[in-house]
Amino acid sequence: MKQFISTLWEFVCESTPSRRRQRYGDVDYDWDFRVDTTSATVGWRDRLRGHFHSPYQPTEPTLFREMIESLMKLAPKINLPEFTFIDIGSGKGRALLMASQYPFRRILGIELLPELQRVATENISRYKSDSQQCFAIDCVLGDGGEFAFPAEPTVLYLFNPLPESELVRMIMNLEQSLRENPRPVFVLYHNPLLEHVVTRNAVFKRIAGAREYSIFSRNDAAFLGIPPSP
Repeated sequence: MKQFISTLWEFVCESTPSRRRQRYGDVDYDWDFRVDTTSATVGWRDRLRGHFHSPYQPTEPTLFREMIESLMKLAPKINLPEFTFIDIGSGKGRALLMASQYPFRRILGIELLPELQRVATENISRYKSDSQQCFAIDCVLGDGGEFAFPAEPTVLYLFNPLPESELVRMIMNLEQSLRENPRPVFVLYHNPLLEHVVTRNAVFKRIAGAREYSIFSRNDAAFLGIPPSP
């Protein structure tokens, strides 16, 4: 009950006019590409659900590029056209659109809230960029904790999308998928508050990161040319 009341109070504080104006600080990307990925226009019902699950917040473009470029430097043998980019908790789809600037095989978002998934689908159809390299983009409605991972080389993107119990379930599903279909998988974890969940079973190893993110690979990813961690 204490946690419930604390979450409600946090939601009330986030709903004040001044805090809403602050959320419009992430809108520059939308102006550039004529899309709607800002957190400021998320309806109160979805924001309330988000506070009990994972609040929606779009990724900052400069940080996203830094994560992808760090991965490419760490794994010089990685061939992006062989990899599927998957965003668990993809929200309005900003990370999906930014990933399309790279030559992934395909791009897939998984979003729990129907309204955010609907907006993401509209953004995908509306998005135009001269530097876009991947056009196979989709966002589907689903629970990240129950997601059945495709048997494809994967770059998995997480912006702290799930509460711990759900993240545990998702990682267990991914580990089972890797046992059944061994393949290269990298995890880009933005705001890695629960990174111990990713590494607790030694299937994944942290290979790099900064204050805002961690990058993980499978522990047997030496064949991709990843140097040992210091």
